[in-house]
Amino acid sequence: MIARGVMLGPDQPVILHMLDIPPAAESLNGVKMELVDAAFPLLKGVVATTDVVEACTGVNIAVMVGGFPRKEGMERKDVMSKNVSIYKSQASALEKHAAANCK
Repeated sequence: MIARGVMLGPDQPVILHMLDIPPAAESLNGVKMELVDAAFPLLKGVVATTDVVEACTGVNIAVMVGGFPRKEGMERKDVMSKNVSIYKSQASALEKHAAANCK
């Protein structure tokens, strides 16, 4: 939807920066290839990485949609604790490396 112009408008070119954990790097690269193959006219580039600094460098808009999944036997507070550490490192990287006006 972002690459089709639904999120930012039909005339806004985008470069997607996608971040995932190292064990998912191969799948992430597959998503990148599918995006490129789809030839969305607004998609001007794709950065697919497991490096939080690379993913956050120069971004103008950050949409954080991931997190640690709750597993059997985990209490809610355990999941929250893991997700806080994930989002804290990403927020720190955004603060240091994203565009000054990042939303």
